[in-house]
Amino acid sequence: MGSVRAKKHLGQHFLNDKNAAQRIVDALTPSLGFNQVLEVGPGMGVLSDFLLQNTNYETFLIDVDDESIEFLADKYPELGNRLIHGDFLNLDFGRYFGDKMAVIGNFPYNISSQILFKILEERQRVVEMVGMFQKEVAERCVAKPGNKEYGILSVFLQAYYDVSYLFTVKAGAFNPPPKVLSGVMRMVRNDKESLDCDEKLFWRVVKAGFNQRRKTLRNALSGVIPKEQMSDNPLYELRAERLDVNDFVQLTNEIAKKP
Repeated sequence: MGSVRAKKHLGQHFLNDKNAAQRIVDALTPSLGFNQVLEVGPGMGVLSDFLLQNTNYETFLIDVDDESIEFLADKYPELGNRLIHGDFLNLDFGRYFGDKMAVIGNFPYNISSQILFKILEERQRVVEMVGMFQKEVAERCVAKPGNKEYGILSVFLQAYYDVSYLFTVKAGAFNPPPKVLSGVMRMVRNDKESLDCDEKLFWRVVKAGFNQRRKTLRNALSGVIPKEQMSDNPLYELRAERLDVNDFVQLTNEIAKKP
């Protein structure tokens, strides 16, 4: 069996540290009730080896890279149609998965935000995600209000998931080594089926607030609600980075009541 060449345009950096791979897979929590796990971008299968040893769940692999798919089909002939040749960002989850599943991966760094937004779209199914990201991205996801890393992604993920930073992986654990440190994080879906507000408006409010993050919300949100309709709620005098999810829900509900 040969090997797979890492392709720059796909953002591939293959993990070759088996201890790190084992720790990532061990971070999954089957007691959450899922019996299917999807690994994104398995490359040459360093995570897959550990995933396939676990009989608590059925492992699926998805990769967009023809060479990886050929390699993995040869390495794991037992996978059959659980080896998916395709783009995770366009995957029809309903075709493969039931109502509870987990996502895991050493994710391509060039599309990591899109991967997280895809998981958010599928949040009714995805009860857990364990993944490796560029360290800065992972830190942004777990950041709390008042931290300069805290932003749109932090709020959206923390609205539906409990997000925690697990550990850092050095560049030498990969082939080829990335120019950055990597961070592994876990997201476990919280008990909110939906937010207690108009969710589309919530997304608009959060995006508008952070798109002009140096301004107070009274100025940043003037495209969402005219200033003269804003109340004297003290939240309007703060910048977006000071508000937690519940604060944004409160503001969204207040704005929704305006004519």
